[in-house]
Amino acid sequence: MSAPDEHALNRREGEMEEMEEEEDEGVEMEDEGADGEAEKKVYVPGIEPLQPGEELEMDRSAYRMYHECQTGAPCLSFDVVKDGDGDGRQQFPLSMLLCAGTQAETALKNRLLVMRMHNLHGTEKENEEEESSDEESDDEDEEEDKKPQLELAMMPHYGGINRVRVTQCGELSLAAVWSDKGQVEIFDLRPQLEAIHSSAAMAAFVQQQKEATPLFSFSGHMSEGFAIDWSPKVPGRLVSGDCRKNIHVWEPREGGASWQIDQRPFSSHSKSVEDLQWSPTEGTVFASCSVDQSIRIWDIRAPPNSMLSANEAHSSDINVISWNKSEPFLLSGGDDGLLKVWDLRQFKTGRPVASFKQHCGPITSVEWSPMDSSVFAASGADDVISQWDLSVESCDVGARVEGVKDLPPQLLFLHQGQSEIKELHWHPQLPGVMISTALSGFNVFRTISV
Repeated sequence: MSAPDEHALNRREGEMEEMEEEEDEGVEMEDEGADGEAEKKVYVPGIEPLQPGEELEMDRSAYRMYHECQTGAPCLSFDVVKDGDGDGRQQFPLSMLLCAGTQAETALKNRLLVMRMHNLHGTEKENEEEESSDEESDDEDEEEDKKPQLELAMMPHYGGINRVRVTQCGELSLAAVWSDKGQVEIFDLRPQLEAIHSSAAMAAFVQQQKEATPLFSFSGHMSEGFAIDWSPKVPGRLVSGDCRKNIHVWEPREGGASWQIDQRPFSSHSKSVEDLQWSPTEGTVFASCSVDQSIRIWDIRAPPNSMLSANEAHSSDINVISWNKSEPFLLSGGDDGLLKVWDLRQFKTGRPVASFKQHCGPITSVEWSPMDSSVFAASGADDVISQWDLSVESCDVGARVEGVKDLPPQLLFLHQGQSEIKELHWHPQLPGVMISTALSGFNVFRTISV
């Protein structure tokens, strides 16, 4: 595969930066036609390896928007910070706020980042070149105006950041951070959010650059972990799980700047807890998945054991889960490369209602679309992001080109171009827009399929 262009983001702390639109590799799951001299072929990752000297070429027409950026040290995890610009925004240029944490070479070099990406234009086809030099000049000016922009406010953070999750609690924008120091910390993001919206605030922020000081921290896990989630129903309620199998629930105290944490853990798992998800409809219920190959459903009113479980949900470690916002479905992804959909009304049977094997490596992230309850996305260690729609049935699909006949009809799109993809999220305010982080940086895109 071709490497990213060298004019990708060069990071400078606290200053406005440009995100360059990059040529990258995406794979559209449709026949491209035969307009060129050579016959075009549909490439399906994992089925037929590239031959020596072969390169994938991005088909820009398969994307409504595509941007790429880098932030220095890679970010293992990030989350979307909701902004006040409204929901359902589709008009270009778009903007977004993200919070991310780095995994740098040394503990001292890590940062907690807040980013504002804006002036994000779509990938509409450029106009035909005009003969007039004046018009060519106008085109160049237009291209300059369409360059995506990035403001970045960074706080030094001692220790690599395993996972970041953001919530709004009253006037506070809070980030919960699992670090490899074995601590879970809560940070107030207001100084960084002010800095990325004002050059004067940014100058002051850079001037007083110091290590991030948490509002609150918890060292009771006794080991590091990755699993963490804010409740969507009870502001400030948090759940965190560690590599020693223990889960703790955090209850917010009045004022929103401190938490009461029950020292007695929820402890039905026998191995590392990998991911946690609160129920979107019940404030006391959450789900967990583990290296012990089980998925469990818990009610915080009945500690310390889970109330439901699927004990052999996958044949190996279960890495990630996602709880559908409007349907009683749970999505899971494991080291076995499988994606499974669980109907919680039939959870006791221990059998998923759907299972897909498209990725040829462990699943690293899964998430239901916040806009469409039948759509979800997944990323894998095979450097592929897949988009799916469960509402599509075999009878809905017409004649299919050679090479994709054996693919499940629910598979909408395969996106490539990043190396070691770690996490993805749909943007809750921008329909169809997806953000992913990898060793090679961030992708921000919307495909023609969603």
